[in-house]
Amino acid sequence: MLQPSIMLTTAIAMLAFAGNSVLCRLALSPDSAALVDPTSFSVIRLLSGAISLALIVLWRGHRLSLSAGSWYGAATLLIYLVAFSFAYVQLDTGVGALILFGVVQLVMLLAALRAGQRLKTQEIVGLLLALAGLLLLLLPGAARPNLIGVLLMCLSGVGWGLYSLAARNTTTALLTTCGNFIKATPFLILLLAVPLLLPGQSIQINMAGACLALISGSITSALGYAIWYRALTGLEATQAGAVQLSVPVLAAIGGVLFVSEDLSTRLVISSALVIGGIYYVLQARRDKPRPT
Repeated sequence: MLQPSIMLTTAIAMLAFAGNSVLCRLALSPDSAALVDPTSFSVIRLLSGAISLALIVLWRGHRLSLSAGSWYGAATLLIYLVAFSFAYVQLDTGVGALILFGVVQLVMLLAALRAGQRLKTQEIVGLLLALAGLLLLLLPGAARPNLIGVLLMCLSGVGWGLYSLAARNTTTALLTTCGNFIKATPFLILLLAVPLLLPGQSIQINMAGACLALISGSITSALGYAIWYRALTGLEATQAGAVQLSVPVLAAIGGVLFVSEDLSTRLVISSALVIGGIYYVLQARRDKPRPT
């Protein structure tokens, strides 16, 4: 049985991830009044996240250390973050979340199988239920997604899956997350060159777009990822992958609450399938002691 603290931090992290999808789509949609290009969104998101985490670390009485985090963690974070922004220019919120966390689930499962973990029948059933719920919610009514957007979101999913796996053995969630963000900031110079190298790209930003990027960077990213690092210490790879399948559903519910989208019967049924499937996976190993 998972500890209550792990269940709480996991739930908060999933809400933060769903918030990122909503904020990013609001800022980067071609129809949005919050004008911002994906490069600027990524730069503001990463920089504000690094500053916010550094201030929290100092406020808690710790010292900023160049040894915290890792270059591997910084690289996978950067891959996820940049590909995420460029993908959401061309994908709807729900479709993007489905692709992202579907790839994350695959990465987690491959890691578990590589480590010699055998899936129980209950885990397989739970995963199939959750995936069926996502398909019911997102695929039947979704327009055919843009191929470039799909590939970018797949790359983002690989980055996030590897970043999450690297976090499972950390004992200092806040310091590690801060270190990863700080180590990623030198690459902002290269990121700013993207509009000069890619055709059709330019720097465009207004106050609304900048505010959405700031919120995404300092709150739903920086704090959300630190909380997720804490949650990962109590989750197995299959559990960590399965629980993230709730994010597309939460993002869709966010659309109902904040974008005035309809609450359909399909949304209710698919939400029940996803949440039920995740619960089934999480309970599958309740009798198995964690290795020390």
